[in-house]
Amino acid sequence: MEVGKDQKTAADFTSYYLQQSTKEFAEDLDKIRSADDFKGDALPLLIKSLQQGTSMFSTADQKRIVDARQGSAAGQSNDGEMESA
Repeated sequence: MEVGKDQKTAADFTSYYLQQSTKEFAEDLDKIRSADDFKGDALPLLIKSLQQGTSMFSTADQKRIVDARQGSAAGQSNDGEMESA
């Protein structure tokens, strides 16, 4: 796989991973954001911390997940509903 494609796959996977992480940890993240000692400058640190989770996945796993997401997205209509066969 070429470097540019690897970088795009990594970026796509990171985006997907962050979306899923924020959904899964929504209540916890809300508690953190509403804490008295949470300052706006802590947000980049929080995002970077969540991004660290992507390192648990190999390049091959990231590609497999991104490819599967793109394949399932191709089977959806514009409104996000799955098209019938």
